[in-house]
Amino acid sequence: MNIIISRIYEILIEGNRYKLLLSGLRVTLSVTFFSAIFGVLLGLILALFKLGDKAKGLLRLPYIFSTILIDIIRGTPSVVQLLIIYHVVFGQVKGVPAIVVAVIAFSINSSAYVAEIFRGGILAVDYGQTEAGTSLGLSKFQTMRYIIIPQALKNAFPSLANEFIVLMKETAIVGYIALQDLTKAGDFIISRTYNAFIPLITVALIYFLIIKLLTKFFNSFEGRLRKSDLR
Repeated sequence: MNIIISRIYEILIEGNRYKLLLSGLRVTLSVTFFSAIFGVLLGLILALFKLGDKAKGLLRLPYIFSTILIDIIRGTPSVVQLLIIYHVVFGQVKGVPAIVVAVIAFSINSSAYVAEIFRGGILAVDYGQTEAGTSLGLSKFQTMRYIIIPQALKNAFPSLANEFIVLMKETAIVGYIALQDLTKAGDFIISRTYNAFIPLITVALIYFLIIKLLTKFFNSFEGRLRKSDLR
């Protein structure tokens, strides 16, 4: 036991290598947080576009655009999308921080899955709610905004929470664009200490603890939503 503690101290504490993990964790959390926010906003827009499958003429273009975009994103690996945005889209653009590129890439990636989650949540709302909004004199936009979407968010919350957790784990690939996140920090420590076990186990434990805390938080929040529905 003393040998293990000694090795942990030697690898992580000496030389302040633990600071690399803390710095990497901040990058991971930042990319995840902002990607989730923009992913939800873009996903909601794409979901509304996909609901226009019965539109005709030029009004059908948003549906076609969203369908093609979602198919492409869901049909290609996230690491390939990240590299395309980094090397192709921003390859000739100077001064764009890698963390901004990462947020853009993961926002777009997450939006495709969030769009399907939202679409399912909206379709799960009883059509009578739409009729109720119309009978109150609300426009289609107002009915969607004030009646349908709030209920759809409740229906979709468990899937959205799961998408957030999956997104956090997917950000482990940002090292491909020279961004030092938590996983990349672990790799850096390995290259300096020639010890893979302790850095990798430490990184895995950090991910596990954060995701465990997030899961408890989301479960608690979902429970409150259910209680509010019963009132």
